[in-house]
Amino acid sequence: MIPVLIKAALPKLRPADGLPDLALDREDVAIDERHVAAYADLCGFPRKDTVPLTYPHLLAFGLHLRIMADSSFPFPAIGTVHLGNAITQHRPIGLAERLSVTARPADLRPHPKGQVFDLLTTAYAGGELVWEETSTFLRRGPGSDDAAPGPSFPVAPTHGITWRLPADLGRRYAAVSGDRNPIHLYPLTAKAFGFPRQIAHGMWTLARCVGALENRIPERASVEVAFKKPVLLPGTVAFGARQVAEGWAFSLSKPSSGAPHLAGRAGPA
Repeated sequence: MIPVLIKAALPKLRPADGLPDLALDREDVAIDERHVAAYADLCGFPRKDTVPLTYPHLLAFGLHLRIMADSSFPFPAIGTVHLGNAITQHRPIGLAERLSVTARPADLRPHPKGQVFDLLTTAYAGGELVWEETSTFLRRGPGSDDAAPGPSFPVAPTHGITWRLPADLGRRYAAVSGDRNPIHLYPLTAKAFGFPRQIAHGMWTLARCVGALENRIPERASVEVAFKKPVLLPGTVAFGARQVAEGWAFSLSKPSSGAPHLAGRAGPA
């Protein structure tokens, strides 16, 4: 996917006046059990005969890149900020199943810091909708004070659980996911985009939190998250979780200051 990533990173010449009517798909996608195992180990999921709840995102990542690389798409991938994610698992997906995966852009709208849009993903098995995702992205620019605020989540205070994240976590997740955005790889490549050193992938932080709650989330489940401040690597994060009426609230934050890295909710779909 590196050539597609390079193309998606190039500046766009057309104005951002709308999103294209563009849907891309992958048919008859087989699930690689060894790949699932590598992902599960890296993200803290147990090995099972079904895929982790967040895993199908990897099957769609190449489609997301191809959409952003398309000449009709108004924004480059580099500099586009992943604000949040919402996943619904309608049922667990078995390792032996074959999937049809589709992704499309939707809903360009104003934001206080620019414009936001969604990438919508669906996964079908034998004609049955089994998994869907909304990934929300920000493109910075002139904003709108009247724009609707993002989602809010119940507070999930930390309670002593911390995770030490190694310097090579971004490279290890890139090797599994295919997401080789330079901000996640090395200090030098991250500094070129304004970060003091490399940062963790937002989808890894989400997956790690879901992995920690895996035995408390129902099989038919929904997960929502808002990404806040980036996680610098190497680093330490504090995990928090609290049972709420609609399931579980969870969070990641900086232990020394309490600065939030993400806030989310997981529960029944």
